[in-house]
Amino acid sequence: MSATLQATDLAAGHGARVLFSGLDLVVAPGDVVGLLGPNGAGKSTLLRLLAGELEPEEGKIVLSPPDATVGHLPQEPDRRPGETVAAFLARRTGVSGAQAAMDEAAEALAEGTEGSDDTYAAALDRWLALGGADLDERAADVAAEVGLAVDLDTLMTALSGGQAARAGLAALLLSRYDVLLLDEPTNDLDLDGLERLERFVQGLAGGRGASTVIVSHDREFLARTVNRVVELDLAQQQVGVYDGGYDSYLAEREVARRHAREAYEEYADTVGGLKERAQMQRNWMAQGVRNARRKATDNDKISRKTRAEASEKQAAKARQTQRLIERLEVVEEPRKEWELRMTIAAAPRSGTVVASMSGAVVHRGSFTLGPIDARVDWADRIVITGANGSGKTTLLGALLGRIPVDSGTAGLGSGVRLGEIDQARGLFLGPQPLTRAFGEAVPDWPESDVRTLLAKFGLTGDHAPRPANELSPGERTRAALALLQAREVNLLVLDEPTNHLDLPAIEQLEQALDSFPGTVLLVTHDRRMLDTVRATRRWTVADGQLTES
Repeated sequence: MSATLQATDLAAGHGARVLFSGLDLVVAPGDVVGLLGPNGAGKSTLLRLLAGELEPEEGKIVLSPPDATVGHLPQEPDRRPGETVAAFLARRTGVSGAQAAMDEAAEALAEGTEGSDDTYAAALDRWLALGGADLDERAADVAAEVGLAVDLDTLMTALSGGQAARAGLAALLLSRYDVLLLDEPTNDLDLDGLERLERFVQGLAGGRGASTVIVSHDREFLARTVNRVVELDLAQQQVGVYDGGYDSYLAEREVARRHAREAYEEYADTVGGLKERAQMQRNWMAQGVRNARRKATDNDKISRKTRAEASEKQAAKARQTQRLIERLEVVEEPRKEWELRMTIAAAPRSGTVVASMSGAVVHRGSFTLGPIDARVDWADRIVITGANGSGKTTLLGALLGRIPVDSGTAGLGSGVRLGEIDQARGLFLGPQPLTRAFGEAVPDWPESDVRTLLAKFGLTGDHAPRPANELSPGERTRAALALLQAREVNLLVLDEPTNHLDLPAIEQLEQALDSFPGTVLLVTHDRRMLDTVRATRRWTVADGQLTES
């Protein structure tokens, strides 16, 4: 079924803080809308509004036809205890909810409840539309396609991180919603998963006529999929809608911002000139009054009248100029956008050999990494790629000496000072307040300096007293970036650093990486970062083996 989702004059906020207002949006069949904006701008809130999970403070949302299916697939950092893979897939595709509604309607039908036949028919139609009739058969095929080689009765909590990412992708590929709302679907996907997701989204628009709204910070994914961009501009408190793809949006936004600045500067120059003229006219009038008073004893009536007329004329001119100022259409100054400015503090160089592995083998359950021989030298900039579950994180753990090897040797060289963003952002997962967790990592820093640095990374007074484990993934990532600026390091290890970062922060990280003089180990599936970051070597990990290209 083709469906249209229309939002009119929509407004939302948190308490007294306005996230957005006056938002008008039509999501028509075949649309792929990219929803962009900095962290905290209200993107996830807007998705929940469109899904009907929240009520807007103002405005309305209309779904046409009303019985069309809308699927909201948010990020799920935690797996539910006791939930199998099959149950996870049924829940995320909406089939389990539709099944429950159909079972309830069947009971009412059996009891002869009035109107239950219509209720059951509607529930059955929804279950069929969501793909409930053949979900089990399709689930097995799709799980195999994405490389999820586990029994579907396996508990989600028993899966590795890579397997959980594949399960999430499988749920997406199995879904049959008329309108699909996706919140950061690219996080944790490897390159193969990203390509599958792209084909799926493109197929929704081209084949089924379904529509999609996507929150994503993956620039290449956006460039390949979206045909319209909605930007929640937190700085200007405006909502911008840009037709065309992601790259077209970037160009149009730059032009719009330049025109806004030029319009304000022209207005400010005009107002400034008129104010100067009015002040000069008032000064002339005041001087005329003073002259008139000084010559008040002059009995020449004609001279007194001339001076009075001159003063009145200047006063009239000043009033006229003031009216010109008041009639000008006010142009508000564009608000200065908050911008992350980050650097990575560099420590003195380490020894020539930064890290090495010799005949190293690591066994983790049924998975084996190695044997691997590898060496990282001073100032190497190594980009590491590989499918989820191939052993990249295990490789980093062994190189850093955190994961003991079962045979061979592995570890760091001399003089290494490590700076790290791990995939779990584990330094900020405890119950202590953010300032304390951060302060323990830089014990010589007074709390005032800690708060100042965190504020530069968008972690203000509201965040500082909160338990670190209650921060969003994006906020924990910002805290990890701030720590790189606080502690001098000469080895930088980044494991999927762009996950949960907004686009301006990703660009800042890329610039900071480019100017960092030390050694870099970077694991990423961000294709634009892979093209942007300056690398001296590239490693590929596949099935526990390391190759260099």
